[in-house]
Amino acid sequence: MSEKLQLLKSVKPFDLLPEDVLESISELLQEVFYKKETVIYLQEKTKMKGVDIIAEGEYEAFFYDSAYKKRLPEHYGKGICYGGISVLLNKKKSIRTVVAQKGTRVYFLHRNDFRALCRAYDGFFHHFTSEFGKLMLNDEYAHFVKRSQTYEENYLASDQLYSRKIESVSTRDIVSCPQHTPVYQAARMMAEHRTSCLFVTNTHQKIIGYVTDISLRDNVLAQLKSAELPISEVMDNPIVSINDQKFVYEAILLMFSTKIRYLLIERGGEYTGFLSRNRLLSEQAQSPFVFIQSVKLALHVEELKQKWNKVPEIVHQLLSRGVKAEIVNQMITTVSDAILVKVIEGVIAELGEPPAKFVFMALGSEGRKEQTLKTDQDNAIIYEDKANEHREEVRAYFLNFAEQVSAHLDYIGFSYCSGGFMAKNPKWTHSLSHWKRNYTRWISEAIPETVVNISTFFDCRFLYGEEQIMVELKEFLNDTLNQPLERFFYHIGKNALQYEPPLTFFKNIKTFQEGEREVFNIKKTMTPIVDLVRVFALKHRIFKTNTGERLEALKEQEVFSEKEYHELMQSYYYLMGMRLKKQAIQIITDRSEPDNLMDIKSMTKIEMVTLREILKTIEKFQVKIKVSFTNSLFG
Repeated sequence: MSEKLQLLKSVKPFDLLPEDVLESISELLQEVFYKKETVIYLQEKTKMKGVDIIAEGEYEAFFYDSAYKKRLPEHYGKGICYGGISVLLNKKKSIRTVVAQKGTRVYFLHRNDFRALCRAYDGFFHHFTSEFGKLMLNDEYAHFVKRSQTYEENYLASDQLYSRKIESVSTRDIVSCPQHTPVYQAARMMAEHRTSCLFVTNTHQKIIGYVTDISLRDNVLAQLKSAELPISEVMDNPIVSINDQKFVYEAILLMFSTKIRYLLIERGGEYTGFLSRNRLLSEQAQSPFVFIQSVKLALHVEELKQKWNKVPEIVHQLLSRGVKAEIVNQMITTVSDAILVKVIEGVIAELGEPPAKFVFMALGSEGRKEQTLKTDQDNAIIYEDKANEHREEVRAYFLNFAEQVSAHLDYIGFSYCSGGFMAKNPKWTHSLSHWKRNYTRWISEAIPETVVNISTFFDCRFLYGEEQIMVELKEFLNDTLNQPLERFFYHIGKNALQYEPPLTFFKNIKTFQEGEREVFNIKKTMTPIVDLVRVFALKHRIFKTNTGERLEALKEQEVFSEKEYHELMQSYYYLMGMRLKKQAIQIITDRSEPDNLMDIKSMTKIEMVTLREILKTIEKFQVKIKVSFTNSLFG
């Protein structure tokens, strides 16, 4: 008798079925292995493909409450069938979250075959309905089953995600080998230490790279290389590290932005261990970071469109839980960047490899990592200079490439830029030498149009391609800005003063009528902060693009005092939080396109008082620009 058949005979309610049926079922079972702490199903999120029969190990099943605490935990061991109630009575969604507690082996039966058994054998079917009825007699169980499931439980980790430091996470010990170690010995070390990542050191014991199971597969086996080669010839890099006083969410964002899977943990100038991306994500099984990972795994444009459509719900829940607006901005930007990279990779796969090295860069709010839910495309392309005979060919490729990328992004939900600041506009796809001439002309002319251009393109951020091209452009800009440019800074200062805070003479909020609504434009209210921080960043050659990061750098250079820094940071991100939450509600509740118009009647008294104080703060800082850049209190 096979192991599968013997097991089925001991499992309820399979023990009710005839032996010949069990023999047929045993042939349909698929064996699946789970490592310890693997999150298998998420409550009200995971669509069950079938049922599991535990052959070895253990499942822990529980509900998460709103504080992300485990409720009603139950343990299931060998001989238990899990998932029948969810498949039959909960629209195929897992009622509870399930984690493999030990090295677990299960036999999986597809739901079509499972349902066929339910239709054919009443006793088999009624076992699950009866079990569900008994469970529902427990008031706490019934509460969790009946309550309205929100996106919060599906995608939000506990608030600890945003306050938990890396030092609280268990790290793996660093296993390393010298750079001259033969590949086969390195592989043997990985097996002995049961590690999927082996770090490589130089003669000074400094870590210079690492190898993983994937490295050995791709860099050795797939290329038929000798196992006698020194490990340094097949290792991967760069090495990326983070201090253990940083937060867990910062580590995850760093891993996504650098595309690395292993992160060295540093304390006091020394490496104390390492973390894998899988480890961090498994600890945040319901967090937005799992959603980001799913974006990276999307296979086509339609799937990317579906992912982007889910972002407003995540944003709304994050803000409702009190997560800071700057963190929400980072999440939106990370998702947006992941989508753009997937689109670019897809277009390159269709067109073939580019004929020159290039950079695809983000501009505007995307470049500043301050995207909201009402977002359009702001991007450009820089490609390396080529010999005259290849210029037309190179330019034709990148213009076609930009056209296709922009079309895909528009379909996904990133609308075309009304001002034309897109790579598909031939003005903004050019060689590096052409871009250098652009910056030189804009700075030297310093007329209103070129001042707008320099402001837009100073907010440029690398997204894809050969980063060294962008480094060279910024070095060129740094040298240019280091020259005497009194006229340029006069005009850039005047440009930063064009948006006035919407305050009346008596310091009330100035509004206008939009249909029956009395509104103000919150984007234009925030713009003076972006502008004044940018103009000081230009003056002091600070090449960070994010407004918050620029403010911090300006504080470190003592351009702004500690008090001024906190006033501007709090003002800017308070407005950002209002703006994001309002747009999310428009999309989720109203099913309408988001805008930047705030209805004054929808605001609480506390919000009104806070807003007035913020507008006064902006007015005060605009005076600082008038004095610093125009030498006049009157601008």
